[in-house]
Amino acid sequence: MKAIIHENGQLKIGEMQEPIASVGEVVVALHAAGMNRRDIKIPERRGDAKDPLILGSDGVGIIESIGEGVDNWSIGDEVIINPSLRWFTQSAAPPEGFDILGMPDHGTFAEKIVISAEQIEKKPTNLSMDEASVLALAALTGYRALFTQGQLKKGDTVFIPGAGSGVATYLIQFAKNTGARVIVSSRVEEKRKKALELGADLAIDTNSNWKEELAGETIDLVIESVGRATFNRSLDVLKLGGRIVVFGATTEDVIELDLRKFFYGQYQLFGSTMGSREELRAMLKHVEEFGIKPVIDKVYRLEDGLEAFRNLENSEQFGKLVLRIKD
Repeated sequence: MKAIIHENGQLKIGEMQEPIASVGEVVVALHAAGMNRRDIKIPERRGDAKDPLILGSDGVGIIESIGEGVDNWSIGDEVIINPSLRWFTQSAAPPEGFDILGMPDHGTFAEKIVISAEQIEKKPTNLSMDEASVLALAALTGYRALFTQGQLKKGDTVFIPGAGSGVATYLIQFAKNTGARVIVSSRVEEKRKKALELGADLAIDTNSNWKEELAGETIDLVIESVGRATFNRSLDVLKLGGRIVVFGATTEDVIELDLRKFFYGQYQLFGSTMGSREELRAMLKHVEEFGIKPVIDKVYRLEDGLEAFRNLENSEQFGKLVLRIKD
């Protein structure tokens, strides 16, 4: 079968053996896969590794075959892949054995995937295959960061630096559905306009003076994923005693932090990554209840996947990139 693989230190389109379902597993014929920034980091992390690995964490498709012991799914069911492996119950941190699909396990950038039946969920009926393919990883990450860790509630004001990311497009919609005020930032004017169209109340230039732009407005919660380039600036606009949740670092990982300023400000700092199956199901319920539509920037064919990787590396997109595998 055709797949995007990393092998001998190279990212390429290649052929892999078709998977077979073992006990407790299903084979899903994938129709589309969603791209995430994680995907462009995997080749860097693997270096010159010789063994082939199929990349990709997000996907949607139809169950093609079922292994022994699987009695709650049927051939022909439309399902999304849950990339948060072996994390089933909401908890303060991922359990022992947690991984994200796509390394070390084979991922979704292929015509088929074999996976535990515990790692699939029914595709939301209000979404197309393309839309459902970009949902799980980014929306789950945003849902946990916003609600479990950030404890967002109606009437809060949330600030989201980096408005163009896939997670940010979900954060904006989730927060507005909850009755919060949403402020975002981006260096790109077009992305700021699109964020406002999506529901953000205010969109400011990342390169501007944030304190001046906000004019004293109170920020209850910051959802940070940019890293060193914005972390301390985010802290500067957060209200005393406010909450900041970090789920990523697209710029440098290491920051300098004025501890005295931090503890005098009584700030609350939370880390977050992915989420449990319990949170995924709550997120899927939210998506269906509010009719949320994922924001898709561009759809590529699987065979054009290397071009999609270059697009993602350059952060050109607003929203998500899709690899369409089957029409």
